[in-house]
Parts: sequence; C-alpha cells; structure tokens
Amino acid sequence: MSREKTRVIRIGDRVIGGGNPVLIQSMCNTKTQDVEATVGQIKALTEAGCDIIRVAVPDMEAAAALKQIKKQISIPLVADIHFDYRLAIAAIESGADKIRINPGNIGSADRVRAVVEKAREYNIPIRVGVNSGSLEKNLIEKYGGVTAEGIVESALQKVRMIEELGYENLVISIKSSNVLMCIKAHELIARQSDYPLHVGITEAGTYVSGTIKSSVGLGIILHEGIGDTIRVSLTGDPVEEVKTAKLILKTLGLRKGGVEVVSCPTCGRTRIDLISLANQVEKMVSEFDHLDIKVAVMGCVVNGPGEAREADLGIAGGIGEGLLMKKGEIIRKVPEDELLQALMEELMKMQ
Repeated sequence: MSREKTRVIRIGDRVIGGGNPVLIQSMCNTKTQDVEATVGQIKALTEAGCDIIRVAVPDMEAAAALKQIKKQISIPLVADIHFDYRLAIAAIESGADKIRINPGNIGSADRVRAVVEKAREYNIPIRVGVNSGSLEKNLIEKYGGVTAEGIVESALQKVRMIEELGYENLVISIKSSNVLMCIKAHELIARQSDYPLHVGITEAGTYVSGTIKSSVGLGIILHEGIGDTIRVSLTGDPVEEVKTAKLILKTLGLRKGGVEVVSCPTCGRTRIDLISLANQVEKMVSEFDHLDIKVAVMGCVVNGPGEAREADLGIAGGIGEGLLMKKGEIIRKVPEDELLQALMEELMKMQ
C-alpha cells in the first residue's frame, strides 16, 4: 500500500497522509509542568528537525502547562494521555493540537464519548495507540500469545469504537518492541484501513541498539510505502531520535536536504585521525542543513579520491596532510590541521 491512499489529517499547521512528506515526531523527557525546561527541549528538537512534538500529561498540572508551552513553540503539540479521560479533555482545552489515547484504558464508553466530543468541538485528531505490551487478554488467548494479528484487531476495535461515535479524525499507531512483529502488523493494517499511520518501534532501547532496531523496522515499513509520520524511540536525548529519523528518511529518499556525510571504516593505511575528523565534520555540517549535498571523509590518499568521486566535496588524509576534493577532482593539498577549515570554506561557497 502506498502512502497516497491514506487520508489527509491536519495536526496544527502540518498535514500527514495523502502522499504528503513523512513527518518526524519525538517526545519530551522533561516534566511537562516544568514549562521552561519543556519549551527549551522542544526548541532544541525543532532546530534538529522535529516536525511534531508529544508531551506526557500525567496530571492536571501538566495539562494546564500546555497552554503556556503552546505559546512559546512553533511546531504542533500532542498530549499523551493514559487512564484518566479528564486529562484528555483538559489537554484539549489547553490547546493540544492532537491527543494520543488508548480507548481501552480510558474507561467506560461514556468517558470515551466525552473525549471524542471534546475533540470534535476543537476539531483536533485523536491518535489511537495500541502497544503489544497492552494487548487485551482475550486477544492473547485468541491468537495464542501476543501476535501481529492481535495487535491489529485490537487497534481496529478501538477505531471502530470512535467511528461509531461519528468521529473519523484519526491517526493509528500500533507498536511493538519486536521488529518483525511490528513490520507484519503494519503490513496487515495497511490493507485494512486508510487512516494515516504513526510508525515506530516502541521501547527500542539505548542509542546503538535502538538505532539499529528502528532503522531496520522503520526502513522496511517505509520502503513498503507504509507510514505517514515516524518516531525513533531511544533511551536518551530525544534530539538523537530526530537525527536518526532524518537519516532514515534521507537514506530511503523520503526527505531531501541536509549534508550527507560518508566516511570509510579505516584500515592499516589510515595515516590520519579519521574517527575524530569524521565526527567533527558531521557536527560541522549540521549548520548547513539547507544544502543537499554529499561530503566524503576518507582515511588515505590511495583510495580516497576514487571513493569520494561521487561526493560533492571530500577530504582524504595522508601523513600530516590531506587532499581536498570537489566533484571527484583534487583541488589542493592541505596540512592535516587545516583540513576542517578548508572544508568549511568550500561549504560556505556553496551556500
């Protein structure tokens, strides 16, 4: 199923679905009631490339804080609600651009109806979220354990519950920490629903393991044409979630812009501190996100020029010096301690 077949849903001033670009989401790890800290983190995430931000709303103080947070940020704000339907209503009244609920843990049908009516009043979407860890016992028994089929059935039951209340401004999210199960679940639900899908591998883990699991899972799902907005879930600084998500989308050709850095893995011929140099280059080029180019960082002058031929700019290290290249052609030799500055100067010329 291609993304073109999903419905278009508006979240604040952004849209997802209908073939629109896949948007990146993240979630603050600050206490939402700490307005200053939360706003500071949202601004850092926005600068990193986050399109939509979600915050936890565990109590009324957090719900009330949304009003002040909303005034100071430039991207849509999503309220994450569990268990207490009154928090969802308060979050909507405080200006949330979308709410995330699991109707199964909100409570009675009357409570779900109250939330839906408030969402209708403010015309904001509801993200119906189901995680493999919260799958109902009857579905676990039906399928003999936690399965992709059970996750999908659970999600569609929740969707129908809201549809029966006459509301279809919905986004679906089905997540699992099991990558293969998550992929299968998305393949199944994409054939049964045309609502936009928020895609992620939940509880993916720390930076290394979480990045790998998310890259494999999201990469396959997105490559199949499924998914309208994504979140990479990592244990740590959410800015790293956004950086990883951007790179996944760029690798799949789903997002343009920004400097792509390619670097060799180093070998016995390396005569330069390539690891440090590559890290410095990656940090430096983040200032040039408006450029859509490739920069190569190579460890030796033997293969460096050839390997960097497809790059727009490149540097290759030697003994105490290196080569600066442009479009595969060697521009000049540069002392090792001046390579970074030489590369910066060439980037400035390309602005």
